Amino acid sequence: MRVVLQRVSRARVLVDGQEVGAIGPGWAILLGIGRSDDEEVAARLIEKIVKLRAFEDASGRMNLSAEDVGAEFLVVSQFTLYADLSRGRRPSFVDAAPPSQAAPLVERFVEMLHERGFRVATGRFGAVMDVELTNRGPVTFVLAMDS
Repeated sequence: MRVVLQRVSRARVLVDGQEVGAIGPGWAILLGIGRSDDEEVAARLIEKIVKLRAFEDASGRMNLSAEDVGAEFLVVSQFTLYADLSRGRRPSFVDAAPPSQAAPLVERFVEMLHERGFRVATGRFGAVMDVELTNRGPVTFVLAMDS
């Protein structure tokens, strides 16, 4: 799995001009699912994300986790994180999981965040989406979790 993790003060997703998901302070997650990813990989990645000390404490230092601050999550499926740009001018997506594998794993990822007590909003799998966010900091991390 690959994610682009952005600390936000707010974020939302629109499909055909209609808001389908929105959050306040927390993490906007662009989530890419690879062919070898499974629920175990998702669980390890979630553990890393929710415990990542990237929120500011009273002295302004990045010292608090999503658990500590009650962060909200916006999860948006992003197969292009598995693009291979090494040859030519057209990206290849052979390492991205097919929709039949990726969609259930994205849903499970969201469920696991819910199970940990977080408020989670999502985009719409497979739709053309407009993602709007205010990156707080800015703070952005790129994480990859191998199976």
